[in-house]
Amino acid sequence: MKKILISDLDRTLLKDNNSISERNLNALRKIRDNGIVAVIATGRNIFSAQKVINSNFPIDYLIFSSGAGIIDWKTGEIIFKSQLNHKEIKDILNLFLEHDLDFMIHDEIPNNHYFQYQKTNKINPDFQRRLGIYKNFATPLEIPLIKKTASQFIAILGKDSKQKFEQIKVKINNLSVIRATSPLDHSTIWLEVLPSNISKSHSTAWLCDKMEILQENSVGIGNDFNDLDLLNWTNKSFVVDNSPDELKKKFTVTLSNEENGFAEVMEKLLVDGW
Repeated sequence: MKKILISDLDRTLLKDNNSISERNLNALRKIRDNGIVAVIATGRNIFSAQKVINSNFPIDYLIFSSGAGIIDWKTGEIIFKSQLNHKEIKDILNLFLEHDLDFMIHDEIPNNHYFQYQKTNKINPDFQRRLGIYKNFATPLEIPLIKKTASQFIAILGKDSKQKFEQIKVKINNLSVIRATSPLDHSTIWLEVLPSNISKSHSTAWLCDKMEILQENSVGIGNDFNDLDLLNWTNKSFVVDNSPDELKKKFTVTLSNEENGFAEVMEKLLVDGW
């Protein structure tokens, strides 16, 4: 009977400084030693993920860019990817321009660490922070846009912008809209737009189908709103204590990412015979 573990990366498996504790690392190794498929599902693209996990990291698959792609971590092969078409790009672009948003349009996988960006005159420190990190891969948006395909849009809204997120979300039809908390300042709301039905849970379901793993044999752990669909999908779902209260009310809570919450859950599951 095949089993699968899907874990978020930032502020779940990793500590706030992007390192992994020895206890969490050992727990991840034990998962694989017990024949359980180990998967990371992250909002990071491949380029960004490789900054914090190396090729020997003890996982089997990486679901990256909030589900837009999957890579076989042992071979480096991209086994699944998705993209927005020209019409979808044009529609979202016009919507974001209409709402005067700061946003990025990311290139097609595997080069989706490259992007074009649109910056308003509003103060947006988190946008500037992300732009600084990716300055070697960022170019200003050209209008009219000639880009035919893209992997995703990321709009960086602000700290107190839940209402704005909901207002924009309801105007986007037939595409996947994901709310994420900034991995940079841990408070700013990001709005991600991906192809239809693309999410962490969708890519996990695709992977499980490919590997003939039943949903009932899945465990998920996360810490943020972009993990919500995944945690609603997995049979056993956990959140670390540094998660928003809204998620802590819905799922079983373990210790924080700074206190080895990942290992705390996995060690107990293995002892209980999972």
